[in-house]
Amino acid sequence: MGKSLVIVESPAKAKTINKYLGRKFSVKASIGHIMDLPKKDIGIVLPPDEEKPSKKKTKKRTSNKKKKEVKARPYNPAKIFEPTYVVIPGKDKVVNDLRKVASAAEAVYLAADPDREGEAICAHLTEILTMPKDELFDGYTPAVNRWGRRGRRTAAESAVDSASVSPVAVDVPKDMRKKIYRVTFNEITPKAIRAAFDAAGQVDEHLVDAQQARRVLDRIVGYKISPLLWEKVRRGLSAGRVQTVALRLIAERELEIKAFVPKEYWTIHARLQAAELPIFQAKLSKCKGEEIEISTGEHAARILEELQKARWQVAEVVQKEKRRSAPPPFTTSKLQQAAYNRLRYTAKRTMGIAQKLYEGVRLGEEGSVALITYMRTDSVRVSNDALEQVRALIPEQYGAEYLPEKPNSYRSKKDAQDAHEAIRPTDASRTPDSLRSRLDDEAFKLYQLIWQRFVASQMVPAVFDQTTIDVAASD
Repeated sequence: MGKSLVIVESPAKAKTINKYLGRKFSVKASIGHIMDLPKKDIGIVLPPDEEKPSKKKTKKRTSNKKKKEVKARPYNPAKIFEPTYVVIPGKDKVVNDLRKVASAAEAVYLAADPDREGEAICAHLTEILTMPKDELFDGYTPAVNRWGRRGRRTAAESAVDSASVSPVAVDVPKDMRKKIYRVTFNEITPKAIRAAFDAAGQVDEHLVDAQQARRVLDRIVGYKISPLLWEKVRRGLSAGRVQTVALRLIAERELEIKAFVPKEYWTIHARLQAAELPIFQAKLSKCKGEEIEISTGEHAARILEELQKARWQVAEVVQKEKRRSAPPPFTTSKLQQAAYNRLRYTAKRTMGIAQKLYEGVRLGEEGSVALITYMRTDSVRVSNDALEQVRALIPEQYGAEYLPEKPNSYRSKKDAQDAHEAIRPTDASRTPDSLRSRLDDEAFKLYQLIWQRFVASQMVPAVFDQTTIDVAASD
């Protein structure tokens, strides 16, 4: 019986998964996306009145050779915005290696990340692994609700340098598609991997369509905006559906700032000391029992002069107990915010470090170990296994008084997709201190942030004594 092939995106993830699957599986990496829209051509069917992006005029060398006229693709309203994909230049060796192993494999499991990008990678891999070898390095267009080939591209449709990819490839069995499966997991642990392979299914075409819509929109916007950026700002910059909207928001906000009419206001504070320390600060809030607004320096000066002569005394003291519940485990956006505020990591830097923690970090004799769950999520949901584990850890580490009677529960936002769990450690017993010597500084700080947030989310609320003092001075 032959081995089964598992395809993931990165070599680091491949090492971690290979350790859990054993000898019956061979784990290979696609090194990210295997196919994309062509770089030198828009690669999307546009309406006939769409103009091509303006290009900077350059002097062309004269040649006696006559240019070969190429007929443009005929306009078909039914194919508006239909994309054409090509093998990414430089990925021909990866493609050939994957096809070679897949053709001899008992089954092929596509284990890219459980999101839209991962689903699109799996759809492209399915196409790559089932395509006849003589058509492999041509472009293809996805059919409606099915990813399949639709004939050869004309010279006008293909602007990718054909010399950058090799047409040499092994052929694959005709029934190849029948033995390709999709597996998804939220964390790279033995239990999660086994459950994913037991529930292997097919590529989710709805997620693929969602990713494709985003990619097409990026290309339509960016293919026209990016050349403008190169000309006006700096070459190499890119813009798309996100950057253009963000730019508009910034521009509109800037107009509001310029239109803002400043309004003068003053605040008055007093540093006070009673018979016992500490010295504390009080803010003037009311005059004769009503809220006060000080709009000029002259008004502030008159109040100060009156306060100098006033008799200061405590009018009221209110003491009460205040409770503050811990925030829920991290979602992607909250992790990025916390990492920036506390560690000064940019969003890109944070996600890069988190990706490594998710895919696996080498921990001495243990080999490659995944330390956190999937880091792209909008949910605060946590699995029952993780709750049981952290509830066993809290009394052991901090004392039974810090453990609530029931697990704390949190609600995700109304528009949350809730596809994955919150970001948490795969094993709460791996404390940051136990990993300090095995992680680099960046990875340790981010892991510590994630671990502390998760453990705190299942603790009793913090309790404070809050004292409010009202001080009377004249009126």
